[in-house]
Amino acid sequence: MTSKGQMTLWLFLTLYLLPGECYPSGKVTESCGDMMPVHGHDPSPQISPYNITLDKYQYHVGDQIRVTLSMTSTGSSHFKGFLIEARAQGRRNSGAVGSFTLVDPGISQLLDCNDIKGSAVSHTSSSKKTEVQAIWTVPNNPPARIQFMFTVVQKTKLFWAMVPGPVATLKGTTAEPPPPTTRDGTTTTPPAVLPSLFSAEECGTSKSCLRDPVNCDPKTDLSCNFLSFRTAEQGVQFELSGPADGYVSFALSFDKWMGNDDVYMCVRNGDRVKISAAYVVGRTHPEVAAENVLRDTAWALTDGVIQCRFSRDVNLDRLNQSRFRLDHSYFLFLANGRAERGVIHRHGRQPLISSRQIVITGPPEDLEGSRSPLLVKFHGIFMLVAWMTTVSTGVIFARYFKLDWPESSLFGQRVWFQVHRALMAMTVVLTGVGFILPFVYRGGWSKRAGSHPYLGCTVMALAVIQPIMALLRPAPDSSRRPIFNWMHLGAGTIAQILAVAAIFLGIHQQALLLPAPCSTGVLAGFVVWGVLADLVFELHSRGYIFPGREEEEDKEAIFPSSTEANEFRFKRIALGVFLCGNLAFLATLITMISNV
Repeated sequence: MTSKGQMTLWLFLTLYLLPGECYPSGKVTESCGDMMPVHGHDPSPQISPYNITLDKYQYHVGDQIRVTLSMTSTGSSHFKGFLIEARAQGRRNSGAVGSFTLVDPGISQLLDCNDIKGSAVSHTSSSKKTEVQAIWTVPNNPPARIQFMFTVVQKTKLFWAMVPGPVATLKGTTAEPPPPTTRDGTTTTPPAVLPSLFSAEECGTSKSCLRDPVNCDPKTDLSCNFLSFRTAEQGVQFELSGPADGYVSFALSFDKWMGNDDVYMCVRNGDRVKISAAYVVGRTHPEVAAENVLRDTAWALTDGVIQCRFSRDVNLDRLNQSRFRLDHSYFLFLANGRAERGVIHRHGRQPLISSRQIVITGPPEDLEGSRSPLLVKFHGIFMLVAWMTTVSTGVIFARYFKLDWPESSLFGQRVWFQVHRALMAMTVVLTGVGFILPFVYRGGWSKRAGSHPYLGCTVMALAVIQPIMALLRPAPDSSRRPIFNWMHLGAGTIAQILAVAAIFLGIHQQALLLPAPCSTGVLAGFVVWGVLADLVFELHSRGYIFPGREEEEDKEAIFPSSTEANEFRFKRIALGVFLCGNLAFLATLITMISNV
């Protein structure tokens, strides 16, 4: 081959291989300024499937912040190359500040950008990565706010350059926070340490509000789910805020059942939020409107809280939009949930629903709402009363009070038997009514309740079998009576155990989600209290705690009537203490249910 041919071949190979290999070693100091890879291609216009998280969002001089670059969801792909810098927020072209320390030198290395040693981090090879970490040290005289920027390369022709990441703030700074990010994504709102975008101060006076927890303020409470709206000159302005991994939303509905509703969503995608109007047909995924009818949109991401603001005309008939008029009355639904790459998933918790319909353009009100339907609340209360109070008390009477009130009767039967029968009949009635209520609410079987409904059906069947078995019991002197006694005891014990298990599952159902772990602890205490009471009565009957009558009959008693009276007094006191504790636990759980 001639020298001219060799030169042509080398030139061809150089031009061919340069864009493909680029800088697999990560020595990309020439990209420090614009953070743009020298690939010969443009960055992707799509939202980055990667983001940066920090272990703290406030700093002093000399503090260290752990910076993690990772995929935003499990569905994202790996990446091969990256570049991370910290810059003064709002001055993205000002150059890197501070310095980094490596966590894993095998996949990352330091670069000297902006004439600062170790002010950037990049890759060491083109190996596939899903996460990389580094420690950033705050410099002397740092800016009031630092924003971490990153470039990430998935492959040569697919990369995202100078993506804005989270913001950290200098402690004690008095500077005003920057404005919330608009849809062009040029800036991001500082974390929750800064004043919140929304406030509940004007709720009920100049704007209507729907909040959960009751009377919470999104300005001071990160767990506050908040919706407000007020009439403006050209329509209605809405403010929506709440803790969510993916989205916050609200809907206008003619009833308290999701379907055929007007929906408004603020969906996070990476470090941006998309605000859109949608419509729900039946219980399906929202259909986003083809034409955007919202204006004056703004949003903020504040340490796990999504906030968005937008306005809408009262009547959109002139635009041929099939959206609800805002001068009519509707129920309000407030929901949040997770999203992956801008695609929302079903909310993991029952939406907060206003207690009544309200006219959006009406006078300002501080609204009330609930996440649990009334029928489901009564279902929970009935089951608690039946299987935590009436059953427990009825069992105690049947096991430990048979020999008491020997000279007394109640409606022609022994006192213990009538009390036991009345309590068990009440249990069956409460269980039956409570069993029906969820089916009335759902209109059928719930496919999302896990094993809870199956346990409930089993308990209902055993609750019906028990009284039928009691009606068919053999005579006391029958040879089959011991068989009945064991079957009656066994079926009742199994029913009680399954009922308790179903209740533990029930308090964490979406339709009746009690606050955890508090509710779980109270219910566990409820169960332990019942077990301890049964243990005390059992030890007493065996003579370990104030000997029972059976043991006293074998002893020579000088004052038998006094012994019987003292024994009976002990059992009455024990029963009274048990009932006081039982009712206290019951009242606590019922209060929790009423507040959901």
